[in-house]
Amino acid sequence: MNNCCKNLYFLSTIACKLAECMSEEELAKLSADLVVLSDMLANILACQNITHSESSTTDPAVDSLL
Repeated sequence: MNNCCKNLYFLSTIACKLAECMSEEELAKLSADLVVLSDMLANILACQNITHSESSTTDPAVDSLL
């Protein structure tokens, strides 16, 4: 079994355990917060990739500072 499948089983187990001990309202709030967190992390990674790709086309001395 590859890592992607293991990760899905792990996440599924976490989701089921959370559903057992949290109310629907709490689960909805947590779900919304995790979506926001995911979007923020994706945004940070995109900004880092853009910054890195822009800096790699400039002076190598500047690259070493980043």
